Amino acid sequence: MHKIGVLEIAKDILKANKRLADKNRELLNKYNVKAIDFMGAIGSGKTLLIEKLIDSLKDKYKIACIAGDVIAKYDAERFKKHGVEVIPLNTGKECHLDAHLVSHALEELNLEEIDYLFIENVGNLICPADFDLGTHKRVVVVSTTEGDDIIAKHPQIMRTADLIVINKIDLAGYVGANVDKMVNDAKTINPNAKVVKLSLKTMEGFNEILNFVKNLKG
Repeated sequence: MHKIGVLEIAKDILKANKRLADKNRELLNKYNVKAIDFMGAIGSGKTLLIEKLIDSLKDKYKIACIAGDVIAKYDAERFKKHGVEVIPLNTGKECHLDAHLVSHALEELNLEEIDYLFIENVGNLICPADFDLGTHKRVVVVSTTEGDDIIAKHPQIMRTADLIVINKIDLAGYVGANVDKMVNDAKTINPNAKVVKLSLKTMEGFNEILNFVKNLKG
């Protein structure tokens, strides 16, 4: 009975989160704001990727960021240096953002003046998987330095992704990672996701990601 009770509570939490996520998406759609949830472990390179995207888009589009972390100010400060509005969301002991937290952040933003909203989720590949935030796309960033079995070890979050980014391919040879294996694992787990090999040192693959983002605006 105890296990059944725990499962029912978990289901109720996810259902409640989904309802809030749908409301968040409706609000964003009302103002034609395109939102992306960036997920990935600490050190995968998702913060730097967001910074590069901001710099490539900010001359044409208005961008805002939500930085989610146990202590969010550090990544929030990085984003602010690029001249965009940033809402830091401290999760404390929680290992993921949820739709409720994001809804409060949306209240602080002037959505009429935003084209893109980039949400950086908490740095892990487990907790964020089940929690829809109300975004239009989900991006999962992994790096070769995490090992070439990182994708196979985390199928649940990979199945939620619209874009899977395999980052730090320039370091693959140094850490003995097989990038082709990582690509194949991603395509096997989620055939519908776009898979991009990326190096933010050489910028290989970056334009593919940039076009993925631009295409959201049509």
